[in-house]
Amino acid sequence: MKWRLRLMMLFEYAIWGAWYVTVGTWLGKTLHFSGEQIGAVAGTTAIGAMISPLFVGLLADRLFDTRRVLAVLHVIGTVLLVAAARQSSFPALYAILLAYSLCYMPTLALTTSLAMRHINDPGEEFGAIRVFGTIGWIVVGLIVGAWGVEATASPLYLAAVLSLMMACYCLTLPATPPLAHHQRFELRHAFPFESLELLRGRSMAIFALASFLICIPLQFYYAFTNLFLNDIGVVNAAGKMTGGQMSELFCMLLIPWFFRHLGVKYMLAVGMLAWVLRYAMFAFGAPGDLMWMLWIGIVLHGICFDFFFVVGQIYIDREAPPVLRAATQGLITFLTYGLGMFVGSWVSGLVVDAHTTGAARDWRPIWLFAGTCAAFVLVLFALLFKDRKSNVGSAATVVN
Repeated sequence: MKWRLRLMMLFEYAIWGAWYVTVGTWLGKTLHFSGEQIGAVAGTTAIGAMISPLFVGLLADRLFDTRRVLAVLHVIGTVLLVAAARQSSFPALYAILLAYSLCYMPTLALTTSLAMRHINDPGEEFGAIRVFGTIGWIVVGLIVGAWGVEATASPLYLAAVLSLMMACYCLTLPATPPLAHHQRFELRHAFPFESLELLRGRSMAIFALASFLICIPLQFYYAFTNLFLNDIGVVNAAGKMTGGQMSELFCMLLIPWFFRHLGVKYMLAVGMLAWVLRYAMFAFGAPGDLMWMLWIGIVLHGICFDFFFVVGQIYIDREAPPVLRAATQGLITFLTYGLGMFVGSWVSGLVVDAHTTGAARDWRPIWLFAGTCAAFVLVLFALLFKDRKSNVGSAATVVN
């Protein structure tokens, strides 16, 4: 069963990694979209993240078997990805990818809930299953990079093939009927309004605010890094970017050790500091003698992601009452991958356009702007956030 669930995760995240990393390069270099348009396309997943709780709460929890919901969403996703690959105008492409994101983003939560339904101890076993999602992202990134099709629509076709394979595979998974089919669906089941009470506490409020704000400069990385690397002449940019996911796997193993020695506040601060350093590396790095700076910027992804987002999940699990933990995790997801990255997609597009002349982009001020934003969030967090002594044992349990 565990290997079946691992393969499910590998397909799930390979789909996303196949097109999302390189779509900005296709839009910018081939279709000649503006920075604002590229950012808007990247932000479709954020809109999906904000709306997806309605799908998850209504369809899988109360109406249909989770595996069938997954299969249907991925079949629809296959059609939409093929349609998107055939577009050349912004309005049509944006509308199709927005519809796709509304189908795909709910599947992230659905695959997680399905996996947890079929293992005995999620705290001990889920990490070893979820890590195959990262492996899938790495493998497909290496394929796209070696294929040399980053500036074409081919990654979208690859994602469509993977989506169809995932749809078929979901039907082979064990039955996962809805658990709340006898309960009446209410809006509060989809959105975690009750967890807002926790934001009355100063530290949780500062954490939530910092989580939202840090996702604004974060979207610069997701939306524009591949285009940036291709613009400045880096060979096999998509393949090189998988170094970030590789470092993510390594840093995940180090979290318990750092948690014992640094605690929540300093680990979160180190995560934000890594964003500042990453954008500095991108601002001053270049192919050739300064390629090492670009490599550092890419490899810092492990610290950027794990030390802030994973440690943040540990912090929520520790601070929220047991009955509100899931709801609070959902609220932070809404603030980060939803609202924060949506605002970030808009801001990043405007900043890129402000430093674009014709087809040429001046990347240094773009990355310095993103780094300055991350530095502001870091200072705000360091001055205002206070944390009681961490519970190392619970942290290790969550991570492992």
